[in-house]
Amino acid sequence: MKIASAIAAMSLTVFMLSGATLPRNGPVPEQKPETAEPAAPQDQAPPVQTAPVPQPKPEEAKPEQPKSDDGKQAPAAPGKPEDTTPETAKPDASQPADQKAEDARPETPKAETLEEQHLTIEPESEADHADCIKELQSLGVVFKEIPRIDDGNGCGIDKPIVLSEALPGIKVKPEATLRCSTARALAHWMKESVIPAAAVAAKDQGKITTINQASAYICRLRNSAETGKISEHARGNAIDVASFSFEKGEDIAVKPRREDSTLTGAFQRTVSASGCLYFSTVLDPESDAAHETHFHLDVLERKGGYRYCH
Repeated sequence: MKIASAIAAMSLTVFMLSGATLPRNGPVPEQKPETAEPAAPQDQAPPVQTAPVPQPKPEEAKPEQPKSDDGKQAPAAPGKPEDTTPETAKPDASQPADQKAEDARPETPKAETLEEQHLTIEPESEADHADCIKELQSLGVVFKEIPRIDDGNGCGIDKPIVLSEALPGIKVKPEATLRCSTARALAHWMKESVIPAAAVAAKDQGKITTINQASAYICRLRNSAETGKISEHARGNAIDVASFSFEKGEDIAVKPRREDSTLTGAFQRTVSASGCLYFSTVLDPESDAAHETHFHLDVLERKGGYRYCH
């Protein structure tokens, strides 16, 4: 009985399927977007090619190595970490400490006497000396050349001259023993500055007849001190001018005249200022007590052509 019922059910099913018809056009599957990527299962890691490249941690970044003077990377010392302390940025200790304009000659300790300094006479160029002598002659300077002076301890002049007249008709009293370059500077200062200024300030006194000098060559330290630097007078580089004599009237003495409102005061201040055009050092009565009675004029050569005028 059960078997007959099952056969009848199967026959009915076959009959129903044989009478059914399929649709002519089936469903068309939609194409996936090209940019769409399949979602990865939660338990599966994303593809390796799309994973971001890991970046080094900030604390793991190495400091930049210092570069050498030629711009190349300097290798670190083997077995030691690179030195990045501020000490590597310090200036070279061998660099000269003095960057200011100072004397071209080595510094002399102030505690030394003249005998302890072991100085020597500076040699002079034959060609430069010959050119200087020709220039003095062309200016009409009266002088004579004398043998080399060597008084020891660095005092002396390699090629000295004795100056009698700074310019024609202008005597130097007493005669001054100097280097030629000192006499040349004096001649130009007188011709181009002192004489024109005197023609305005002291025109009633006539022409200048004499330069009265207080010191030329002498073996001593500066300001006649017992210790310190050697004086430029001891090298023939300096002359001290105490006063000017004229054809008539009184001498014009060099003395403190900062507050002197007369033409004489103006004359002294003018020639003191102009002296720095010819001499590398000019000390007048306003500079200190040691120079209250004269001009100190010298031709010391300093670094960079530096001049000291006070």
